[in-house]
Amino acid sequence: MTRRELLALASTSTLVRANEAPTAPVAIARCASYDEDLDSILKTMFDQVGLDRMVANKTVAIKLNLTGSPSIRFQGKPLGSTHYTHPKTIGAMIAQLDRAGAKRIRLVESCAGTAGPLEEYMLDSGWNVRSLQSAATRAKLEFENTNALGKSKKYVRVKPSGKPYIFPAYELNSAYVGTDLFMSMAKLKNHATCGVTLSMKNCFGNTPASIYGDDAGVDEPNESPTKGRLAVCHFGKRAPSKVALPELDPQSSREPEYRMPRITAELVSARPIDIAFIDGVETVSGGEGPWIRGLRYIRPGVLLLGTNGVTTDAVATAVMGYDPMAAKGTKPFAKCDNTFKLAEALGVGTADLKRIEVRGLAIQQARFPFES
Repeated sequence: MTRRELLALASTSTLVRANEAPTAPVAIARCASYDEDLDSILKTMFDQVGLDRMVANKTVAIKLNLTGSPSIRFQGKPLGSTHYTHPKTIGAMIAQLDRAGAKRIRLVESCAGTAGPLEEYMLDSGWNVRSLQSAATRAKLEFENTNALGKSKKYVRVKPSGKPYIFPAYELNSAYVGTDLFMSMAKLKNHATCGVTLSMKNCFGNTPASIYGDDAGVDEPNESPTKGRLAVCHFGKRAPSKVALPELDPQSSREPEYRMPRITAELVSARPIDIAFIDGVETVSGGEGPWIRGLRYIRPGVLLLGTNGVTTDAVATAVMGYDPMAAKGTKPFAKCDNTFKLAEALGVGTADLKRIEVRGLAIQQARFPFES
């Protein structure tokens, strides 16, 4: 039975027991610098989780993590060395997918405060867009800012499996659905609200600000959004545009620590992650970006790759020195609910390390405690 079939089966009941949630192997590799042979490292990791046969002749959409404005930097360092996807890892990933036979590679991100071209946002971030374009020699490379409708003709409604928590469905840019495989390309980071932000939390940004943003239209989407999703998603102070379905229970908790883990779990259930990649070569601890006090620049020197968002994030959380099954009140989920358990209950995947096969580097060898 495929993972998608399991997700469909999960929709017949409210919750899925932890020992019934899907599992998938996760590869860990040592990578001390972005100047290492990333092509060779990724090739080995692809072999370890069987990705070559998955991507041949397929369209792959890659959700990047470009959180926050390009103008906001930490200690003057390059964005990719702290809280952004690193351009060298995305270039190496494009090349690896290209060699594996992907027919189309689509880079997607809901860029902060704009619906302008993703390529321009990358240039503002200091990326060499031409270098990325040259990484694909056979596959067609596309760029899409999913913060609004963009090049799409209409939004696509996706629904979580099982019983949803906050919203019964989400309206997304069609780039997330009109693809054979969806990859979340994340950084190994803490998150001030959700404890950690990895491949699943990266998908919080799948929601277009045109519909879920603070300046979203009331009746129709605002196709030129300039703000984030605080009012709609984080705090629930207003409803999304009426083209989207309203919340299930407007009287539920308005606390971000309650809402954001549940919205994240719903999003990865509604649009499952087929490939999860997490960059922990260089990153930050203590939060998701420079706007968080107490942020620290660190060099864990690891990469992780898997075919299930929950299993990959669970292993990544263990590498960070935490228990991925920890309850609320225990770090990293000191103030929030555990996103992994919420996603597990929707049938997305297991967070139980005893049920996850780790290939390549062992967790103990890769462990880099984020608390110090």
